[in-house]
Amino acid sequence: MSAFTIKVNGKGMIMNYGQGDRVRIEKDGRVYEGIVMPGITDHIVLKMDSGYNAGFSPEDAKITIIGKKQDAVLSPSGAGERKVQKKGSRKLPKVSILSTGGTIASKIDYRTGAVSAQFSADDILNTIPELKDIADFSGKVVYNILSENMKAEYWAELARTVAEEIKNGANGIIIAHGTDTMMYSAAALSFMIKTPVPIVFVGSQRSADRPSSDNAMNAICAAVVAVSDIAEVCVVMHGTQSDDHCVIHRGTKVRKMHTSRRDAFKSINSEPIGTVDYATRKIETNGDYIRRDTRELKLHEGFEPKCALVKFTPGASPDILSYYINAGYRGIVIEGTGLGHVSADWVPAIEQAKDLKIPIVMTSQCLNGRVCDRVYDTGRDILKAGVIEGDDMLPEVALVKLMWALGQSQDFDTVCDIMKDVSYSHKLNIRWQI
Repeated sequence: MSAFTIKVNGKGMIMNYGQGDRVRIEKDGRVYEGIVMPGITDHIVLKMDSGYNAGFSPEDAKITIIGKKQDAVLSPSGAGERKVQKKGSRKLPKVSILSTGGTIASKIDYRTGAVSAQFSADDILNTIPELKDIADFSGKVVYNILSENMKAEYWAELARTVAEEIKNGANGIIIAHGTDTMMYSAAALSFMIKTPVPIVFVGSQRSADRPSSDNAMNAICAAVVAVSDIAEVCVVMHGTQSDDHCVIHRGTKVRKMHTSRRDAFKSINSEPIGTVDYATRKIETNGDYIRRDTRELKLHEGFEPKCALVKFTPGASPDILSYYINAGYRGIVIEGTGLGHVSADWVPAIEQAKDLKIPIVMTSQCLNGRVCDRVYDTGRDILKAGVIEGDDMLPEVALVKLMWALGQSQDFDTVCDIMKDVSYSHKLNIRWQI
């Protein structure tokens, strides 16, 4: 759209600015600057440099075009003009940004007022031009969904794409992902890929066009990790409510612990790999980690989607467990009480599952700590019935691992061995750090 037609005092007037142009408005003795946003009335809607939107009647307003649409790119704060600079002659590591959607790749849909996944990987690079100083980036959209729409087959597609990018010479991978199910996807890739380079999941709690967005800092810190020596699948997100540092979490030890805080992600039952200082872009590690180029790339696809995560509550009927057993589910994870218990009347259903070669893994609602079913009689009965202790795995990680284990082998005992052994290496000749 090259111009707007609006009505002033009932008369149609053609204005020479259009959506995406940067304009200056002088009205009532004040001056405003910003990007012209979509609107459904005759008012002008600007995305101002503060990140906030403002609407103006064009009547008695002096409107000056500062930059046309092709020159106006949103800055990390979500507003302002930024020219995307070409990479210089300095040789930088090659990093692939794979976009799957989510808030980091989202913006406000001004038709509805809702946040929707609309940005491509190139949009992320345009929005955060600081990334150009860290690496030579290429971008690819794997899929463009909000993370509640994630499925097991999407994990496999993502893993194949990651492996292909590494084969093609990528020195690091960044995966832009929605935060709500990021922990599931990070766990899935942790089991599927043995990687020689960093694979970094990153997201944001607030979309790019909000003034409090965390997308720029998270993406920049993720890029720093992607060119580092940390050759693991990890999640990089805000460490505090302030813009001071991001935390590097292991893909199988991280959980979203708050609905909206910028520091929502926490490492559970494990120290984080380290932190990234936003100002200095320096990484501080907390201990050992798998280093770059110490492993060859290997991809182990295969997921059994027909697995369930069942939460036990006081008085819950064992019919809940029986439903999944009789409905043909291949594996079940139970989120039990404290040390990993369910009531005694669930024991026969657990025995039935074992007889049908359906593995049942016990985890705890407590999240912190590990399951131990040897302390009380109920726990011993559950073990005798055939439950597999989930050690200190988070319930959702146990679910993803069980789906993956059933995708690797049809043999019940082999699947049980994979689930019991946190450093399982039988047949696959790999070590999964969980």
